[in-house]
Amino acid sequence: MTLPIQPDPSAEGTPDRSDDMLTLTHVIYGLHAFSALAGLTSAAFVVTAFLSGWPSIVAVIINYLKRGKVRGTWLESHFRWQIRTFWFALLWLVVAGMLAITLIGLPAAILLMLATGIWVIYRILRGWLTLNDRKAMPTA
Repeated sequence: MTLPIQPDPSAEGTPDRSDDMLTLTHVIYGLHAFSALAGLTSAAFVVTAFLSGWPSIVAVIINYLKRGKVRGTWLESHFRWQIRTFWFALLWLVVAGMLAITLIGLPAAILLMLATGIWVIYRILRGWLTLNDRKAMPTA
């Protein structure tokens, strides 16, 4: 189910805000993807590059600053998807860090970081492809 972007009554005579927010959502996916790709092309893990790279940090800040403009629209689901991807990746990185403290947990920490990196890439791709189809993300 897709919800239309509601027109802003104060925006008369300005460009269509729905196109602006759609473009911004594409840009945010692009910033997240850039950070994840940096992890693939360097010695860093995807998840650490995703969480510590400035593009993803800028993207999640934009998500929080602009989510009021997409509230009640199908784009809201994408903002929620992007924000949750960032915070759950951080959660799993913290868990991996706690495992890495012990020598026994180090292999598990490495596997968890690799799995989280794959999960992050999946979330970026699935979200961006769904956005490209102009569909909302599932709420589950």
